Amino acid sequence: MPKNILITGGTGFIGGHLSQHLVDSGYHVTILTRSDLSERANSDQIKFASSLDSLANIDWYGVINLAGEPLDKSRWSDEQKAQIIDSRVSMTLRLNTWIRDLPKPLEVYISGSAIGWYGHWQDEFLDEASTYHAGFSHQLCEAWESAANELADLETRICTVRIGIVLGADGGPLPAMLLPAKLGLGGPMGSGDQWWSWVHIVDAVRCFEMLLDNSLARGVFNLTAPAPVPQGQFARILGKQLNRPAVLPLPGFMAKLMLGEFAEEVLLNGQRVLPKNLTAAGFTFNYPELADALRDLA
Repeated sequence: MPKNILITGGTGFIGGHLSQHLVDSGYHVTILTRSDLSERANSDQIKFASSLDSLANIDWYGVINLAGEPLDKSRWSDEQKAQIIDSRVSMTLRLNTWIRDLPKPLEVYISGSAIGWYGHWQDEFLDEASTYHAGFSHQLCEAWESAANELADLETRICTVRIGIVLGADGGPLPAMLLPAKLGLGGPMGSGDQWWSWVHIVDAVRCFEMLLDNSLARGVFNLTAPAPVPQGQFARILGKQLNRPAVLPLPGFMAKLMLGEFAEEVLLNGQRVLPKNLTAAGFTFNYPELADALRDLA
């Protein structure tokens, strides 16, 4: 009997790849979306819904919650930051109510988060047991994780996935980096010393499938490859893959001028994150090294 999976945020970059991957693996996927359903075509294995109310009588195996306002949609005013948090927390709280009312407990509930939970760090290695530095990124992720963990009293396994920089040819930050890199303009951002903890989109979706299937998996999982790199090294490896120099930097003040606080929080500061709990659970990466990932994608 195919397993029914509900995905919120299933039309985004990660959610779109994940939905197709799970369908290819034999799951039946339903995507909860706010978009016009007339533009979405249901199939035997993937369906679209605009309301949780119509989904209560299905025998659900698991839920994957990835819904949230994109971080780079606009400059971060106080109003926009509040919307970024609310878009994640309010959806999660609605899911909580719906899940509690289901006639049969879920096997697994996977909630998205991000490595921004750890805040800004220098060269320290971070794993799931590490503490955090305060800031907006931590505030956002902590609010999202806390909302999901309100279901901790249920029998359902809860997995929190702290997602790093996801690399793909059709989404995430890589496509925007390719054009300047091909023109020889893909040098370091700011100092270039900030750590970028990345993961290939193929490994990202494989991780979610492993968490669905592994009956022992619960708790927090860092979704990053085991070899994070400083951003300047990332730029050099990308330039080498494209056979282009990567020398012209993007000064930090220019990044802040163009992107505001988003640049400060996401691009010019970082975390050196390791996927300790994933590897302990037996997960192996198809793309553990950045050069191999970029060779596949660029």
